[in-house]
Amino acid sequence: MSEFLIQTNSNVPIYRQLVDQVHRLAASGRLKAGDRLPSVRQLAEELAINPMTVSRAYGLLEQDGLVERRRGIGMVLRGDSQPRDALILPAIENLVRQAKQLGLDAAAITQQINRHWKDDNDA
Repeated sequence: MSEFLIQTNSNVPIYRQLVDQVHRLAASGRLKAGDRLPSVRQLAEELAINPMTVSRAYGLLEQDGLVERRRGIGMVLRGDSQPRDALILPAIENLVRQAKQLGLDAAAITQQINRHWKDDNDA
């Protein structure tokens, strides 16, 4: 699974990036119930990160109830993931709060979002 993109220069710890990405992949339907996650060793090698980092992420995903450990198979996605809207809502709320503090209106923010959306799709 090369779905993961790790940003080493991010303030977000790598294990948290992995957790968040699995949640988003599950909510988007790109990961489905019963799908296996790569082994700790496999993902660590693929991303060139410490296996303990992957193990920590998988442990948190298990605590969240998104994955379950199956003997002889590894980590498997469970069927009950969060809806996509629930995952993006905190970022939207933060964006709106910051925009209001800066005195920006919804039209200006929408224009910026559309510009960044287009730029990202062009890359």
